[in-house]
Formats: sequence, structure tokens, C-alpha cells
Amino acid sequence: MTETHRRPGPRIEEVARLAGVSKSTVSRVVNGEQYVSAKARAAVAAAITHLRYSPNQAARSLAGSKANAVALIVSEQGSRVLSDPFFSGILRGVHAELSGRHIQLLLMLSRPEDHDDLLAYLAGGHVDGALLVSLHGEDPLPNRLQQIGLPVVAGGRPLSTAPIPYVDSDNFTGGLDAVRHLVSLGRTKIATVAGPRDMAAGQDRLSGWRRGLSEARLPANLVAEADFTPESGAQAMSTLLDRTPDIDAVFAAADIIALGALQVLQARGRRVPEDVAVVGFDDSLLASTATPPLTTVRQDVEQLGRTMTWRLLGELAGDSGLPPSLLLPTSLVRRASA
Repeated sequence: MTETHRRPGPRIEEVARLAGVSKSTVSRVVNGEQYVSAKARAAVAAAITHLRYSPNQAARSLAGSKANAVALIVSEQGSRVLSDPFFSGILRGVHAELSGRHIQLLLMLSRPEDHDDLLAYLAGGHVDGALLVSLHGEDPLPNRLQQIGLPVVAGGRPLSTAPIPYVDSDNFTGGLDAVRHLVSLGRTKIATVAGPRDMAAGQDRLSGWRRGLSEARLPANLVAEADFTPESGAQAMSTLLDRTPDIDAVFAAADIIALGALQVLQARGRRVPEDVAVVGFDDSLLASTATPPLTTVRQDVEQLGRTMTWRLLGELAGDSGLPPSLLLPTSLVRRASA
């Protein structure tokens, strides 16, 4: 029998040669040190991705050590992360699941122009795995993280082709339940302020709305799109009223969108719920404190954060039989707005 020898993984010398820099520069980049030019840092990050060089995995497998840290990577601007209750709920859940495990949590904000620096840092052995939240479209980040050998779990169904495990809420059924409730109230001109179409949450909630209208034999043509901000919710609501003034119900794809919609309805003299019934999504603190209090689809955001973390920790521990995806239930919470 002939023994088969595998070629070892790429060495730091190969990364340096491909990037056109010294080994010490590669070392400084992967260890997150300063005094490296942006050009050199980008070249090293590109070489690491191309060669699938993973110094953290190789070193740890020999030393039997871990960083005892995970990264929570949010693909949004910092201002939105600080203002949207969804992200604080995710953070609470992640923190709760890590509590008592002596594992540090790194919160990292990711923009496409920062990916090379982010990848170079994560490839340097600073974390054992990553949680990804708020991915948009065909974001290459999940695939590039896989290429450097870092275990990853996404919060929300990724739209990219990278086959990464994920945890999501049942956004389709939530949208469907919202429309069924509005139909049960006798509403017949049911609009939606949909979420971004480059996110699975936006797509799936819109699909649930369409399914509900199809069941009721009602037209599904009253659609305006918004991102997850009250300002865009207000603009979308204005667009819908300008187009169809006699709308009698609205399903907003998030509570934070519904806040903007409620402001416009009030400004235009439309009573909620007498003239227009409104249903949101999330059941965040914004829903219970809105005027009037908002009927909404509840997703347990904190449980979403906990489950993502459980799934990542299971992979890091080498557990077998872990599900590739998990779907958490939603439920309708009835308040005064519908």
C-alpha cells in the first residue's frame, strides 16, 4: 500500500511572497499590530484569502489552545446599530449565552471597504469563531471567513452562496399572521411597508404578506419599500397614501418602520385604527410605547442571539449532529393599533 502524503497548508513565507512584503509585515498584520501601511495590509489580507492561510487554526491545533473569544460582526453603520432595538436584543442574547463560560465578546462593525482589515485581524487568531448579523445581498464576507477557516454562524438567512449555518425567525409566517389578522378585522385595502429586498427578513415578510392577501382573494399591489429606520417608514407611508388614499390597513416590516408610518398617518388626519389599522414586526419596546400601542408580530430577538451563540459554541466544541439551520417561531401580539 502506498502512503499518501498531504502537502501542508500554506506557510507565512508564501503569504509574504504573494503579497510582496516581508514575513514580519505579515506577522504584524495577522496579529492586528499597528505601523503597517494600508496598501501592505490590503495585500496581506488578499494573499491570506487567496491561499486560505489560517495561522490561528494551525497554531492552535498544535498548541491545544484557544483565544476564548468570539466576534459579533454587524454589517451596518454604527449609528443604526446604536438606535435600533433589534441589535441590543441580539447583543443581550449573545452575552447571556456566553455568561459564565469565560469567553470574551468582540463587537465589530463591518462595511465592505473594511473587509480586508477585518479578515486580516480575524485570521490572526484573536477569536475562535464569528457571529454575523444583518447581512445584505451577496455579501462576500461569509465566504471569505470560511476560506480562512473560521467557524461562522449567521443571524438571519444569508442570501450569499456560502453554505454557512444560520438561525432565523419565521418571518414568512409572521407576515402571513399579520395579514390574516387584518383580514379578520374586515380590512380590504391592505398595504405593506416592506423591508429591504437585499435582506432575507425583508423578502420573507413580504412573501408572507402576499400569501395572506392571496388567501383572502385580495390584490397585493400596495407595496412601498423602506430600510429599517423610522424616516424611511414615513417616506414609504407617504408614497402609499399619495398613490391610494383609501388604504385601510398597513403591515410594516418592523416596529421601527411602523413608527414613521404612524407619524405620517397622524399628520394626515388618519385615525389609527379606525381609519387605518397598523401592524408592525419585532415586538420591541418601541411597539408598546407607540401612540397608539402597536399590534405587532413578536420575534424573540434575545433568543435569536442565544441560539446563534449556542450553535457556534457547539461547532467549536466539535459536537456532532448540529442542524445546518434553525427557525424560531413568531406570534401575534394584539394592541390598540389593529
